[in-house]
Amino acid sequence: MKFATKVIHAGIEPDPSTGAIMTPIFQTSTYVQNAPGNHKGYEYARTQNPTRDALQKNLAALENGTHAICFSSGLAATDGIIKLFSSGDEVISTNDLYGGTYRAFTKVYERFGMKFHFTDMTDVNNISPLINANTKMIWIETPTNPMLNIIDIAAVCKIAKEKNILVCVDNTFASPYLQTPLDLGADIVMHSATKFLGGHSDVIHGCVIVKEKTLADKLYFIQNATGAVPGPQDCFLILRGIKTLHLRMQRSCENAEKIAHFLLTQPKIEKVYYPGFTDHKNHDIAKKQMRMFGAMVSFTLKGDNFEEAKRILSSTKLFSLAESLGGVESLIGHPASMTHASIPKEERMKTGLVDSLIRLSVGVEDVDDLIDDLKKALN
Repeated sequence: MKFATKVIHAGIEPDPSTGAIMTPIFQTSTYVQNAPGNHKGYEYARTQNPTRDALQKNLAALENGTHAICFSSGLAATDGIIKLFSSGDEVISTNDLYGGTYRAFTKVYERFGMKFHFTDMTDVNNISPLINANTKMIWIETPTNPMLNIIDIAAVCKIAKEKNILVCVDNTFASPYLQTPLDLGADIVMHSATKFLGGHSDVIHGCVIVKEKTLADKLYFIQNATGAVPGPQDCFLILRGIKTLHLRMQRSCENAEKIAHFLLTQPKIEKVYYPGFTDHKNHDIAKKQMRMFGAMVSFTLKGDNFEEAKRILSSTKLFSLAESLGGVESLIGHPASMTHASIPKEERMKTGLVDSLIRLSVGVEDVDDLIDDLKKALN
């Protein structure tokens, strides 16, 4: 089954009781049993819900995995993954990543005795010196947030397998339409499904996909034991959004490419970050492991002019100034004060995340209108 068919049909069956083609929203907290232990496969909705089950089957198929576990948010999914480990365990992470992930790693889990190493994974040779007997996982974002750095997933997995270390890929920026990390050797894929999977800026959701049953069982246990599960309405909205994932991603990626090239022509702009440029670091790797180059574009202003950045951010009409990304509507954001404000400035600056950096999430509007909107704001 090819991807465009999977998004609509994988794991989805008409409701057996009514024939409804759309998965029903099973808005219930519990299920009636005929006798103790004698039930229809469902006991309590924190543990199982038919709407969530359908979504989990669909997500597993999209990422070419065997099991998917849904959570109440992307950070809840991250939390579930980190709870696989214990005090004294160590994780190696890319140094350019979502600010919420960095905050959770450094402000929450380090208090419980875990240790995190942050390094530039665009050069995989930076990883091996950090590996020791306590290293349990390598955490990858690619493309990264917000610098859009590209990390060679297969190369990282080769290093990890030699040391029996798990690899987790945050695939939020790419979505399974653009890349499937499990096929490249990763053990775990996670998403903030709030973003491209949902695609309509109307739900908070997270998910984890794996191939190995023992690992899936551990994550299912954590999901149930700690309770950070999504509601059935949330699962329904993600299922609905996924049905157009391929159409939305193709249009957004096409728009992003045109906008990135437009930004190169603007005299106020210092640097444009877009994996589709041939001079973007690891462009050849992006070309190899991604189907298109994504819907995200970042750029900085000459002189790192923060005041000018604020003016531009407040001047667009079609690009809405807001947190998040991945919706049908285009968004513009300021990572230093929004998504990455929890990262100390000195750490941000090391990765190139300067105060004038602006991040675009390109939607599916007419690209000429989007370019005109940016042109007016820049001028």
